Amino acid sequence: MKIKYWIIGLLLFPLNLMAQDKELTLQDLIPGGKNYAKFQPKNQSVIWVGEDMYLIQDGKDSYRGAKPKQYPEIQVSRASLNQALQDAGLDTVSRLPRFTVAYKSKPVLAFTHKGHRIHYNMETDQVVGNYTLPRGGANLDFCPANNYIAFTEGQNLKVLSPEGEIIPVTHESAPGIVCGTSVHQNEFGITKGTFWSPKGNSLAFYRMDESMVTDYPFVNIDKRVAKAEPHKYPMAGMKSHHVTVGVYNLASGKTIWLKTGTPKEKFLTNIAWSPDEQHIYIAELNREQNEMHLVSYSAATGNREQVLFTEKDDKYVEPQHSVLFVPNHPDQFIWQSERDGFNHLYLYNTEGKLLKQLTQGEWVVLSVEGFDTKGENIFFTGTKPSPISSYSYGTPLCITNWKLNLKKGNAICLNHEAILGSGVHGASLSPSGKYIIDSYSSWDIPRKIVITDAQKNKVLETLLVAENPYKEYVMPEVERGHITAADGKTKLNYFLVKPLNMDSTQQYPTIVYVYGGPHAQLVTGSWMGGVSGWDIYMARRGYVVFTVDGRGSANRGHAFESVIHRQLGVNEMADQVKGVEFLKTKPYVDPDRIGVHGWSFGGFMTTNLMCSYPDLFKVGVAGGPVIDWSNYEIMYGERYMDRPQENPEGYKNSNLKLKAKNLKGHLLLIHGDIDPVVVWQHSLGFLKACVDANTYPDYFVYPRHEHNVIGKDRPHLHEKITRYFDDYLK
Repeated sequence: MKIKYWIIGLLLFPLNLMAQDKELTLQDLIPGGKNYAKFQPKNQSVIWVGEDMYLIQDGKDSYRGAKPKQYPEIQVSRASLNQALQDAGLDTVSRLPRFTVAYKSKPVLAFTHKGHRIHYNMETDQVVGNYTLPRGGANLDFCPANNYIAFTEGQNLKVLSPEGEIIPVTHESAPGIVCGTSVHQNEFGITKGTFWSPKGNSLAFYRMDESMVTDYPFVNIDKRVAKAEPHKYPMAGMKSHHVTVGVYNLASGKTIWLKTGTPKEKFLTNIAWSPDEQHIYIAELNREQNEMHLVSYSAATGNREQVLFTEKDDKYVEPQHSVLFVPNHPDQFIWQSERDGFNHLYLYNTEGKLLKQLTQGEWVVLSVEGFDTKGENIFFTGTKPSPISSYSYGTPLCITNWKLNLKKGNAICLNHEAILGSGVHGASLSPSGKYIIDSYSSWDIPRKIVITDAQKNKVLETLLVAENPYKEYVMPEVERGHITAADGKTKLNYFLVKPLNMDSTQQYPTIVYVYGGPHAQLVTGSWMGGVSGWDIYMARRGYVVFTVDGRGSANRGHAFESVIHRQLGVNEMADQVKGVEFLKTKPYVDPDRIGVHGWSFGGFMTTNLMCSYPDLFKVGVAGGPVIDWSNYEIMYGERYMDRPQENPEGYKNSNLKLKAKNLKGHLLLIHGDIDPVVVWQHSLGFLKACVDANTYPDYFVYPRHEHNVIGKDRPHLHEKITRYFDDYLK
């Protein structure tokens, strides 16, 4: 069958003809490199402080703040901050710290310094709060309503009062029990373990009992005698931890426990308080992850009050966001769901009645930024294109910001630059909902930051226009477009980076960079479309670099992403092979020199492709690869594969140890020895299978690194990868 390729919106990355052909190194292009910051588009930290005042970085040692289009500006300098610190008897700073906002409506900045959390009023130049943090304290959670800080110490939860008193909340001593931390392997949108009530009277928190979960043996080699440091890791099909939710009342000093009942092996996700502090809402998901109940509990008694609604799906339900109450309407909340195939917004009342589906269409709501003060309009970011955009792709390369009126249901795009075509906008809504800080980039705009009047839909100020950091360098040509997936109908986005100064009469080695799994999108409408520094580096060394987002990747809807269910690696690999077929139509691609590289799920894909299509791929580099999904954690693994007992054929077909005998080309596996996500056992098991099968992969370990190699060692990682392709593909 002849395969058709629709190449839409072909775009060549701008090439400065006057630029000099200067060298770019991995230290320039890779995070952690000495010169990496120099080759990133200029950025400025901009945050909202107080009553719609923005604070923007202004040089190395100062920030400036003002309300949109209002002056005079307020200056925050290191000198003024240090004077305030000296006046308060505190140590000065050698550089401006990373500020957060302490209160929604006050111009007070928060930062930590030498064991202290400090609150600094930027208008009066005074330290207005000083907390001495306990040594060993972690997971700090400040409550602006009462000025208390929740924190964990060891396996227990405590709170620190404004007067400096430390109050124990839990008193756990049994091994395997921890309170106040994130649970469920940080899945389901869970990022923390404490939740202050709106008025600060109570604190809800997770208690996780992992005593029944098997210890996984990590080893600390930094000790003179290597020391075992066990880590709880619930593998697919094995026992899972049990989670409960406590509610601590500050006034009484007592904790009640929500009566979440049985079975204990379920997921308690997306905790939220009602505005009156009387109820707690939890999205409860069964272990099979195909049925979710939104449940309300009494915050006073812990009793289960009602199930507001239930969502079911033949494959999986994956709640990612808690209920969001509408300002001035304490009986109404927003719920995000994929129930119609795409993540959209739904308006409910607290009786569980659906009032309205607020958004719909074949596009995805990515995040909700907030409301205006009256609660009449909600602001969100999504892949919905502007109606006036020259949007040339039928797939979500564009991310835009929108204002939606809850009554009328009409949505207004707040991004004027969306008319330029696909691009990516990020929004930060002011406390009043009047203004938006819009940080924007597109293929030909490295970064632009503007302030938009959200009421009048008008750009008020341009805060930053970043120059192209590569303007003095000759850059490779980048092609983008789409191909047809292996199903014969779905369009897939790709980008292709061509070798620098390419000779059309020559054929070049080609590297397919792959991820291929859920929760990731590699090809975007942002600056350079997702092309990485390593892609540029390899193109400058004479390689073609190709990336395609196949079925199973993110932001295309539930059907597109869940096509991987119970058969990981099948449809994803088929789409990557279609990408290779497309590459072979290019006269400059050498069909006998095609390699593949990826990390994590991409490491699984790389190893799988090398073993499943041994005559197609000559060289592969797989980082942190999943080899056997029965050795992966429950929450992610069982969502996509079910339990091994329920899907033995799927687990067998995706077990790469059983494919080790097929390996022909050169394959390098790389792993961190304390990886808590894809444990070291995966790649070691594959090595053993290769020894048994008389095949010969190569191997490299990064000691004391977790799931990815970060920091100053990251350029070393990419040098290792580059050398491997140079040795065997170039």
